[in-house]
Amino acid sequence: MRVLLTGAAGFIGATIADQLREAGDEVVGVDLMIPAAHGAAEPPEGVHRLDVREATTDAWRGLLEGVDVVCHQAAMVGAGVTVSDMPEYAGHNDLGTAVLMAAMHEAGVSRMVQASSMVVYGEGRYVCAEHGHQAPGVRTTAALDGGEFENPCGVCGRALGWETVDEDARLDPRSSYAASKVAQEHYAVAWVRQAGAAAVSLRYHNVYGPGMPRDTPYSGVAAMFRSALERGEAPRVYEDGGQMRDFVHVDDVARANVLSMRAVLGADEGSHTAYNVCSGRPVAILDVARRVAAGTGSGIEPAVTGQYRLGDVRHIVASPARAAAELGFTAAVDPEDGLAAFATAPLRA
Repeated sequence: MRVLLTGAAGFIGATIADQLREAGDEVVGVDLMIPAAHGAAEPPEGVHRLDVREATTDAWRGLLEGVDVVCHQAAMVGAGVTVSDMPEYAGHNDLGTAVLMAAMHEAGVSRMVQASSMVVYGEGRYVCAEHGHQAPGVRTTAALDGGEFENPCGVCGRALGWETVDEDARLDPRSSYAASKVAQEHYAVAWVRQAGAAAVSLRYHNVYGPGMPRDTPYSGVAAMFRSALERGEAPRVYEDGGQMRDFVHVDDVARANVLSMRAVLGADEGSHTAYNVCSGRPVAILDVARRVAAGTGSGIEPAVTGQYRLGDVRHIVASPARAAAELGFTAAVDPEDGLAAFATAPLRA
C-alpha cells in the first residue's frame, strides 16, 4: 500500500508513518509545520513541505502519483486562544482539505482517511434520572462565573448525568476548531459522492503520547499538564476538574488509522463512515492531572482554578463500539498506565 500522509511531522503522523513502514507499506510524507505547534523546526528527512491552502494540482501531482490512499492528518488543533484564530482554523482545516480533495480527484486517487475529532459533538449525551435524556444548551457565563459547571435538566434544573455518545449523535460544534472539523467531515461527504470515492473520518478523543508539542495552547491538555510539571509548576485544572473525557494513546490512534486505510481500500464508492477513536475508559480531567503528576514522582499536586473557557463543554465521552465491530479496533493502552508513563515521555520543543 502506497500512502500519502499529510501532517507527517506531527506526533500522530510520525507514529502512523512508523507503523506503516513496519508493515512494509510505502509512505510519502507532507507537512507545513505551523510554528505555533512546531516552533522553528525543519521537516524531518523525507517529508515534503507543502502548504495545502495554497497548493495547486500541479504541486500535488507528483506526490499523488501511484498513491492508493491518502491519510490526512494535517490540521490546526486546540481550542483556540482568541477570535483572531478563526481564519487560521478555516484556512488550514477546511480550505486545505478542499484543496487536497480536488487534487486527489485530478490525480485519480479516490480513497481517504482523515483526522476528525470528538469536538464535533459539542456537549455529550446527558440524562436526568427523572426526566430522561436531555439536550442542554450552551452553558451561560453567569452560571460558569458562579461555579455552576454541570449542565442542568431543562425540566427540574438538577444536574444531568452523562452517557457515552455514538457516531449517529447530532453534530453541535461549540468552538472555531470544532466548527472546522465538522466542515471537514461535510466536505468528505460531498467529495465521496461527487468523485465516486470513499472516506473514513476518525473522531479522535484526547490524544497523548511521546512527541507532543510542549508549552503551546495549540496542543492537548495532557501535554499542557506535562509541560507545567517539567517547569516545576502545578498543572492548572479548569472548572472543578470533574469534566469527563477519554484519553487515547498515540500508538492506538495510529493503529486505528492503519486499520481504516486498509478498510477504505475495499469500501463502496460514495461511502463515508465516521468512527470514534477512544480508549473506552473515561477519566475526569483532575484525575488526568493527578496521574501525570504522580508519574513524575515530584509530589506536585494539581491546582484546581475554577477558571473556564467558553468553547469548552462539560462532558464528552464516546462509545468505541462501532470501531471495534467494523474495524477490529480496540485500544491497547489503559489511560491509568499510559498517562503515568507520559509524565516522563519526551516532548517536542
